[in-house]
Amino acid sequence: MNQDREHLRLLAIFHYVGAGLAALFSFFPLLYTTIGAIFIFAARHGTPKPGEELPPEFLGWIFAVVGLLLFFLGIATAICILLAGRCLSRNKHYTFALVMACIECLFIPFGIILGIFTIIALLREPVKGLFAAAQTPA
Repeated sequence: MNQDREHLRLLAIFHYVGAGLAALFSFFPLLYTTIGAIFIFAARHGTPKPGEELPPEFLGWIFAVVGLLLFFLGIATAICILLAGRCLSRNKHYTFALVMACIECLFIPFGIILGIFTIIALLREPVKGLFAAAQTPA
């Protein structure tokens, strides 16, 4: 049982690292938002060169909105991974930790490794017992 606690502690630490990486990579879609803002600005205030057209303003809005949506989705995912790590360290909310481990398998390559190891650890009976013991009031 002590080995199971150690595995959960290590998985929690790796979830914290994974949440940091997810938060870092979620800033990349803001490049699309910046490009969209440039398109919007150019469409409203730019003067076309002879024989050229400016990009349409709606294209800029598409870039800006999609970039912001992807950014917020990435931040929400990072927060959920962080919460899953917290759940693993406190042995609470078994189902949430298991669902997040399955979702993490979508992120190649680090998420697959972390997700599979978390699923394997959470499906063991002694680990289920640790979570059940933490749920019952003392």
